[in-house]
Amino acid sequence: MINITNITKSFGSLQVLKGIDLTINKGEIVSIVGPSGAGKTTLLQIIGTLDHPDTGKVIVDGIDTTTLSQRQLADFRNQHLGFVFQFHQLLPEFTAIENIMIPAFIAGKSRSEAKKRAEELLAFMKLSDRAHHKPAELSGGEKQRVAVARALVNNPAVILADEPSGSLDSKNKAELHQLFFDLREKFGQTFVIVTHDEQLATTTDRTIHLRDGQIVDPQPQVTTETQSATPAQASVQTQNAVQSQDTVQPQNTVQDPNINQSQNSAQPEATDETNPAEPAKE
Repeated sequence: MINITNITKSFGSLQVLKGIDLTINKGEIVSIVGPSGAGKTTLLQIIGTLDHPDTGKVIVDGIDTTTLSQRQLADFRNQHLGFVFQFHQLLPEFTAIENIMIPAFIAGKSRSEAKKRAEELLAFMKLSDRAHHKPAELSGGEKQRVAVARALVNNPAVILADEPSGSLDSKNKAELHQLFFDLREKFGQTFVIVTHDEQLATTTDRTIHLRDGQIVDPQPQVTTETQSATPAQASVQTQNAVQSQDTVQPQNTVQDPNINQSQNSAQPEATDETNPAEPAKE
């Protein structure tokens, strides 16, 4: 579905991406995590053809996007990609259903066809009764769900999301995260999500760790039991192991430092990534 080969990107003397190789399969939900400045948003923008790499190839849905003209790229984005940003980016003068229909109009679809698809998506989002409300009349969670519906209206192969739940409260955040999996189940899209949210990252099919413009491996896990356990279970297993060592062989009590590393390998982030709606230089 997505094949990235030797992608590099620099802004002046600052090299943001340093030879990225990545394959994402059809129907996968993949999260991209890392500290601010690691290159996450830049990589997402390149996958989404909002920015162009200095070197390398990006093949999305069987098309080498690095060979397309600007007009071809615009058509490609409209037909093959959907975007969800941290902030909904809905047009305030249009209703929910009108906002959803706009990409379909750009794609040349008739009003009846666009409306039918928009109504289907609103029903799936449980927002049918909000179809004719403008963004100012919607809650934060409702606006973000309308934005997701807009991203889906042309049935794109890939949904690209940059901190999609970053502006939501806990309840709406959990609902949005579940929505991604429900959409994958119903429509079969591939999701690539840049996030600082550890809970979201741990629920995705795969997590890509970026650091200093390169893909890095996460801290290795120590045992099969620790790998399969929940964080709470892993903590109990570690405590029991230490207690057992203290009881049986107090003279040789040596705790593997990697056990603690496995429990603390992902540190929460506090900063926000740049919105891909306004390409930024990392």
